[in-house]
Amino acid sequence: MIPAKFDYIKVGSVSEAINMLEKHGDEAKILAGGHSLIPAMKLRLSRPEMLIDISGISGMDTISEDDDEIVVGANCTHSAIASSELVNSQLNILAQTAKCIGDIQVRNRGTIGGSLAHADPASDYPATILACDAKIEVEGKSGKRTIDATDFFLGIFTTALTEDELITAIRFPKVVNGSYHKFFQSASRFAVVGVAAVKEGDSVKVGVTGVSGTPYRATAVENAYDGTSSAASHAVDDVDVMSDHFAGEEYRSHLAKVMVKKALEA
Repeated sequence: MIPAKFDYIKVGSVSEAINMLEKHGDEAKILAGGHSLIPAMKLRLSRPEMLIDISGISGMDTISEDDDEIVVGANCTHSAIASSELVNSQLNILAQTAKCIGDIQVRNRGTIGGSLAHADPASDYPATILACDAKIEVEGKSGKRTIDATDFFLGIFTTALTEDELITAIRFPKVVNGSYHKFFQSASRFAVVGVAAVKEGDSVKVGVTGVSGTPYRATAVENAYDGTSSAASHAVDDVDVMSDHFAGEEYRSHLAKVMVKKALEA
């Protein structure tokens, strides 16, 4: 449980972080809260030669209101999101999600940007990011760009980020009627299945995590929604359902339908 040898630098700006990423290439990793990267390093599943600590960059740990959007800095901890008055009043589904993550130690150190960049298929935020139609702001050597949540997750531990980019903030539309429901692994509290549902008028948007290698919008559920929870029967339509030592394909498929039903009813 001891990482391989690595160098470490703490940067003071986004541009400095980008320069270091460009200099060291795939030998470098961004360190934010560390609750995704450090365990992988201890198991030697990840062996970066350089850690670039972005935790001290000013302005990346703020939560603000911008017209009809809530802007969450990438370095905001799960705890800060869960306790934010602005998030709880204008984007309660995100507060619900943050409160479900890990334990108090994890919530006090882990960050939303780090979690999204790591793209663990059992992490919580992807479902809510997708259901809210959030936009992920990133910056790299080619400048700034915004990635739609539906285009961000590409596979297991794989995102649309390029090697020299880092997440700076996530923009959420304000959500009045949303709910996140999760069946968690008893030890790690990662999601065996996590479902976020947002209701707008007569329609819903549903994001699912934990079921497949890639988090997804349950469009079959959205298309079948008739104002009741019966649409939950379509939770895994056209989805490649995972099977592991926590849950087999049949069980996880059934559980996905149950959790989608709970989210829709809520």
